[in-house]
Amino acid sequence: MVSIRKEKKGNKSYYYLDHSVRENDKIIKKTLYLGDSLPKDIEVIKKKFFHDLYKARWWPILNQIKQRFIKENVSKPKSLKDKEKENFSIKFTYDTQRIEGSTLTLKETADFLERGITPKEKPISDLKESEAHQKVFLDILDNKKDLSLQLVLSWHLQLFKQTKLDIAGKVRKHSVGIARSKFVPPLSIEVDLLLKEFFSWYNKEKKKLHPVELAALVHLKFVTVHPFADGNGRISRLMMNCVLKNHNFPLLNIHYNNRNSYYNALERAQVKKEEHIFVQWFVRRYIKEYAS
Repeated sequence: MVSIRKEKKGNKSYYYLDHSVRENDKIIKKTLYLGDSLPKDIEVIKKKFFHDLYKARWWPILNQIKQRFIKENVSKPKSLKDKEKENFSIKFTYDTQRIEGSTLTLKETADFLERGITPKEKPISDLKESEAHQKVFLDILDNKKDLSLQLVLSWHLQLFKQTKLDIAGKVRKHSVGIARSKFVPPLSIEVDLLLKEFFSWYNKEKKKLHPVELAALVHLKFVTVHPFADGNGRISRLMMNCVLKNHNFPLLNIHYNNRNSYYNALERAQVKKEEHIFVQWFVRRYIKEYAS
């Protein structure tokens, strides 16, 4: 975390920003001199200092991941790419559904989506929503549509039209809560304005931010608006992969087994209103998945 340090030399005080980072198994302190008084925009300076350090450390690795991904795909046979796409869609569907309470195992999800084998004694809603999720996800991969409210509403409609038609494709008009979370979603009367602000932010920043950072912020910001009665996590994870796919980066599956660190990063970022907490978790998770 970035901290402010004060040093006294004679009768004068001098201020610095400090942040410790790990480089090649060593802890190195990075410092920015602020002057002999604290600037009024110190919070803005702190965020920029942290972000600049973060960019210098991680962005080159992310770009290497992209270049390797593109290079490997050029030489891959189409049949292999199709099989990898199907396999990812099954694992992504399993994990994202399981995070939201689905009872299907990975094997049951694969058997159902690949072979049409229906598991016994499992809720029909889990099956229908898994099938719908895979269809939406594969449609995202097969098209290069940019994010818009109309597109996101159509995804939500497809996800829930067979199981929760009363909320499918509709922005919520009532308050909601999140079990076991300190974060309280916005009031329903705020949602329309927050959605407008979200897409305004996205259209303004989508060509400025690094695509992996953009994907993380799209996920965080949208799920924080929490515009639906159900399915906010699933939609936000589809949105993050839509961003990654449209910028030719490999996709990310947030695994069910890693859900605790995922929940914690989201909640801390939301409660503290410090987006870098989730962005940092996301980038580290992404690099762990793909950096060799």
